[in-house]
Amino acid sequence: MAHTHEVFNQPSPLADHDVSADPALLEGLEREGGGWAVEEVRELGRLAGSARARSWAEQADTHTPVLRTHDRYGHRIDEVDFHPAWHVLMDTAVTHGLHAAPWADDRAGAHVARAAKFFVWSQAEAGHGCPISMTYAAVPALRHSPDLAARFEPLLTARVYDFGLRPPHTKRGLLAGMSMTEKQGGSDVRANTTRAVAAPDGTYRLRGHKWFTSAPMNDLFLTLAQTAEGLTCFLVPRVLEDGSRNALTLQRLKDKLGNRSNASAELEYDGAHAWLVGEPGRGVRTIIEMVNATRLDCVIGSAAGMRAALSEAVHHAAERRAFGKRLVEQPLMRNVLADLALESEAATALMLRLAGAADRAVRGDAREAAFRRLAVPVGKFWVTKRQVAHVAEALECLGGNGYVEESGLPRLFRESPLNSLWEGSGNVAALDVLRALRREPDSVEAFRAELALAEGADPRLDAAVHRLLADLADPESAEYRARSTVAAMAVCLQASLLVRHAPAAVADAFVASRLDGGAGPVPGTLPPSADTEAILERARPRR
Repeated sequence: MAHTHEVFNQPSPLADHDVSADPALLEGLEREGGGWAVEEVRELGRLAGSARARSWAEQADTHTPVLRTHDRYGHRIDEVDFHPAWHVLMDTAVTHGLHAAPWADDRAGAHVARAAKFFVWSQAEAGHGCPISMTYAAVPALRHSPDLAARFEPLLTARVYDFGLRPPHTKRGLLAGMSMTEKQGGSDVRANTTRAVAAPDGTYRLRGHKWFTSAPMNDLFLTLAQTAEGLTCFLVPRVLEDGSRNALTLQRLKDKLGNRSNASAELEYDGAHAWLVGEPGRGVRTIIEMVNATRLDCVIGSAAGMRAALSEAVHHAAERRAFGKRLVEQPLMRNVLADLALESEAATALMLRLAGAADRAVRGDAREAAFRRLAVPVGKFWVTKRQVAHVAEALECLGGNGYVEESGLPRLFRESPLNSLWEGSGNVAALDVLRALRREPDSVEAFRAELALAEGADPRLDAAVHRLLADLADPESAEYRARSTVAAMAVCLQASLLVRHAPAAVADAFVASRLDGGAGPVPGTLPPSADTEAILERARPRR
């Protein structure tokens, strides 16, 4: 073909940069007690920003999992095949301890370090984070049955990715999944109809269906079923000790909007072998620790997606020219990018604070446990909601280039609604906050005490907290107002963290735009007083 034009004014690929070279991340990692892990975080961050990792993510998302229900001879096998890139991503995550490894680490800050690593590696590809998160969250639930924990926890925490359907005791490492919701109930798990019947050997047999089973290729599943005592938690293996397949079948894989590299399945139990976890009839109470952990990962994952989208937008704007200037030099674009940077930094600061609370709660700090109980669903509601609009705006910064698959932004955008849905949609999270406000005064007091740490630092924040506390004290139409209440709690908490720990330019612009009436309904409405140069300097991707 004839030569028609020269290719210029196109940004270079954002490859071989250091995802962990993020001031908000590194400062928070140190602040919350995980500074000893900085070298491993940096190592993983460099890999996450590499061209190789980008290629693995594209391949895993393009070549989605395939369910093979039968082998060539007609035997039922229910295996899920993955592209090799998926296994590279999984092996990296497990080797670096992003799964259940912190539960076997006695060092203070182990869960914070894991959160930081989950944050940087999720920016490479988010879908494989689901089985990693499930495995992390399974351990505290499993500890309700010490015999099961003693049997399986060493393999769940092992830093070995050993894929394949084999008896658990023959493997070097295990992964866990969740199998909770059913067609008729969804988030209302008490409406589940799956039944569990005790067997003579002390185990149980499950019969019923599950509408969403996360990570069906994993080795073990925590599931809920009805017994005579009520809803009860069980552990279900895919393969029995004698090597035979358990009596559960995968009906089909879900064809999802995003999270396409990961498999989610509908399955049937038809006399499936299961072990009791916790006390009969107390399944929700048993599983709540798992929910707390996965909700924290929702916050981490959404913060990671926002940071990844922001990096793409800032990089593009720094190298693309329009109307005689680089995009990043155009005043309105600077406003948009700085606004996106504020949202990302606030999400990062909050997720690290929550990870710190989780770490200290594990080590017996009752006040931090009370704070976590309320702050995790607050953060889960807010940060996961903000991700969708954030990624959409970042995509728009690239214009038409951002709308094509090669940019990576469509994959980030398709992923963005997931964390708001997973582990309870927005309404479920908001109502859970309301439940804690009504029933757990220690959590309310711990949340107030956290906000009080920033008292007097900014009168605009003080005024917002005053309004919030008045709202919390008003029971009238509390359920109807739950979303606005939780949103206010989240923004006040983020603002208090930034006022205490972030540079003045970041804290001032956040408070002015989020609490002082300076923000409009879309990003890019920061007041003229915002120091966009200082804000964007912290957001710039670094090689």
